[in-house]
Amino acid sequence: KQNGKNSNYYYFCDHPKDMDLVTITAIALGLSLDSFAVSLSCGVIESEIRFRNAMRIAFILALFQGGLTVLGFFLGTTVSVYIDRYDHWIAFLLLIFLGIRMIVGGLKAPADRQPVDISRLPVVLTMAVGTSIDAFAVGISFALLNVQIWTAGLVIGTVTFLASMTAIRIGKSAGSRLGPRVEIVGGIILAAIGIRILAEHLMSAA
Repeated sequence: KQNGKNSNYYYFCDHPKDMDLVTITAIALGLSLDSFAVSLSCGVIESEIRFRNAMRIAFILALFQGGLTVLGFFLGTTVSVYIDRYDHWIAFLLLIFLGIRMIVGGLKAPADRQPVDISRLPVVLTMAVGTSIDAFAVGISFALLNVQIWTAGLVIGTVTFLASMTAIRIGKSAGSRLGPRVEIVGGIILAAIGIRILAEHLMSAA
């Protein structure tokens, strides 16, 4: 464990020799779980989402997961002391803000509702940043190991993209059955992710 955080991911990084593709893929699957949950909420909220928009959301989430892993690798421990202090709070606040906004919108009367448009770039970027901060920390740990970082970044991005596309498809099926309150469900999912990220950090730091 490093600075009491990301214990699920650092478990895979305790071996200082060459990191094989299977291990990198396992790390990628762990990192993609939050993106999967966020994408699930997108599918639930917008059950009529077009394939092109689904691809766009999944691509941005994947780009941030893979890109922040590479960024963490090159920046390394230079900025880790600053990131460790605030990363969990940043993720928490972003996801809670978006989640509460969705829940409040879903509770309004139909005539007063202005649903959150998940196709808007600021909304997608908020979700992407909130779910990919762990990837930056993993990239820092990769800097201490013998890892082909461009391969690792590509694998992590690809796994996240596939997980996100799958989740959106599942969410579409669920959303069509949930009726007019799907935005509440989506908001709860996002808020729950933010709370989990913060709780894991606080418990591990205790």
